[in-house]
Amino acid sequence: MEKMIDILKEQNLKVTPQRLAILNFLEKKTHPTIEEIYEEVKKNFPSISLATIYKNINTLKDHNIIREINTKDKLKYDINLIPHFHAICKNCGKIEDYYEEDLVLHCKEYIEKKIKKNIENLDITFYTICEDCAKA
Repeated sequence: MEKMIDILKEQNLKVTPQRLAILNFLEKKTHPTIEEIYEEVKKNFPSISLATIYKNINTLKDHNIIREINTKDKLKYDINLIPHFHAICKNCGKIEDYYEEDLVLHCKEYIEKKIKKNIENLDITFYTICEDCAKA
């Protein structure tokens, strides 16, 4: 909880119970949809609206705290605390995380050198066929 409060404060965002609930859920649940986030947060905040969830998700996205992942059929969300890649299966839409921090940083430095600009947030997603679909 303290970590999430610090993250919000670092971005000069107001620390609200709703934002903390969203971030805590994202830390526990890998790549949920907005509907899954809404259903989870609603358990502790029954009067919260889906519009409030969208508003908070967009704010957190705009501040690079979370990222939106466009899969085959739905948008999904991921907390952006540790640099990593996303592999999305072209068949089923399953998302797998690859935590190769050195590789992510190397890619970031390489691209920055090429474009001669600083990159605030590097989001690399690649598409593949997951093991389950490859076996089918």
